[in-house]
Amino acid sequence: MSRHPGLINKTEFPQPDNFSWTEENLRKIDKIIDKYPKKRIQSAVIPILDLAQKQNGGWLSQKAIEKVAKTLSMSIIRVMEVATFYSMFNLEPVGKNFVQICRTTPCWLRGSDKLTKIAKKFTKCELGQLSEDKLFTIVEVECLGACCNAPMVQINNDYYEDLNENILLKILEDLKNNKDVKSGSQIGRINSKPLKQC
Repeated sequence: MSRHPGLINKTEFPQPDNFSWTEENLRKIDKIIDKYPKKRIQSAVIPILDLAQKQNGGWLSQKAIEKVAKTLSMSIIRVMEVATFYSMFNLEPVGKNFVQICRTTPCWLRGSDKLTKIAKKFTKCELGQLSEDKLFTIVEVECLGACCNAPMVQINNDYYEDLNENILLKILEDLKNNKDVKSGSQIGRINSKPLKQC
């Protein structure tokens, strides 16, 4: 996936012609900006980029970045610097289910490479690609902060922990079929308790 909007190959996917805030998001923006001193509203760039990404279907188009810049009276390049620095911002379209597989040492030792393999096979796409049905994008990421419940993945805003290939496959199948999926530990672990105490 491209990490810089200026380097996006626009023939690969269409860029929207415009981006306008919804009324609901305009109200949210006012609340976000109110948290900052009047002369420091540009400090709100990260939460407002996040809002733009959510409104734009999980990614930041060039027009969304420009709108954030205008909203905060910032230069476009400064907003782009933030958007390209943080890996939580997607600069290309992603699937409805954005699957981030942790590959840091604890997860890798517990089989995250097998999770990646099964996810790629199920979605029929490589890392960073959008599946043909537009339901999935699979990426590998560094530590997601649930090491004692390794291996784990984050799908959109939810963590799925204590996984194996069969459990992840079932989660992906349920997501594909619009079924509810329970987040958190998939083996009944409470928080990060040792398994013998669960």
